[in-house]
Amino acid sequence: MQIPDFGSELPDVAIRTAIVYLFLVVALRLAGKREIGQLSILDLIVLLVIADAVQNAMVGENTTLAGGLVAAGTLILLDRLLKRAADQSRWLRGVLESEPRLLVRDGKTLPKALRQEGIEDDELDAAIRGHGVLSVEDVALAVLETDGSISVVPRSPDRAGDPGTKLPRNL
Repeated sequence: MQIPDFGSELPDVAIRTAIVYLFLVVALRLAGKREIGQLSILDLIVLLVIADAVQNAMVGENTTLAGGLVAAGTLILLDRLLKRAADQSRWLRGVLESEPRLLVRDGKTLPKALRQEGIEDDELDAAIRGHGVLSVEDVALAVLETDGSISVVPRSPDRAGDPGTKLPRNL
């Protein structure tokens, strides 16, 4: 398969930038929610290297100020258009943002969910401590949100250790 090689004129810069942007949206979405949540050093390095790697793909040989401004403007425009489209389309929003994912319920971790989301036990423990809860057993529920953060709802002190804690059914 041959990918067309666009030139470096300003309209070509806009086309190149749009292609790179859409590719990265799909690639990062496929990588999962944790890629955009709290970044580790490795995640940050990957993002920086990706930014450097795609810079030439966006502007080609055009190193002019106008070329950079067209690339930046194209990125901002596409980002706004995609967000507006997602606001108006539940399907597109679901494709781009996914759904929150339950990680802990009634003081018990859900190993399959942790594995599928690429979350290690120590990451979960750190998120729980970050919410002022000492251990998983003290958590009513923990949810991986669409932005990659982990929300934690502690068990109420009078219900701690009670497996009958009522939680929302949709999680």
